[in-house]
Amino acid sequence: MMSLKDHFELLAAYNQRMNLKVYEASSQLCATNLAQDRGAFFGSIFGTLNHIIVGDTIWLKRFATHPACLRSLQEVADIPNPKSLDHIAFNDISSLSEHRFRLDRIIINWTAELSESDLDFILSYQNTKGISATKRYSSLVLHFFNHQTHHRGQVSTLLSQAGVDIGVTDLLAEIQEETHA
Repeated sequence: MMSLKDHFELLAAYNQRMNLKVYEASSQLCATNLAQDRGAFFGSIFGTLNHIIVGDTIWLKRFATHPACLRSLQEVADIPNPKSLDHIAFNDISSLSEHRFRLDRIIINWTAELSESDLDFILSYQNTKGISATKRYSSLVLHFFNHQTHHRGQVSTLLSQAGVDIGVTDLLAEIQEETHA
């Protein structure tokens, strides 16, 4: 039986694989097509990819306040705080890709370091509007991965509308085959 930690490691691997596919597909489009407002929450493919990075940065910085002070999240302290949820962190796909892959490496290392007891921690933080919240760490980690998947789904649709197919996006492709006991 997989532990909660194992599930988060699976989601981190899925996140990394899907980001690689999305960025490879996105790099097929010119800057004008990437920036074209397509009516998504964050306008364009480029705006949505930036938003995912913004969301990941905000959450990783919050997660880094966990008392276990995990080594793998110390690196996020050097990343500038986003100014807003629609902040454009990078102005070109190459720089955005490079940062995305850096974040994915951090996420893989962080989930590998998590323990089951870490996941039971109650984390206090403030949202982007300054409203305080106190929630279970494991639930926030689940939200973190769900947020990425939600907006990557939007990017997948926007890419499809632009004539670019990213292929299979199912988590099922990441789940290992098993034999009966």
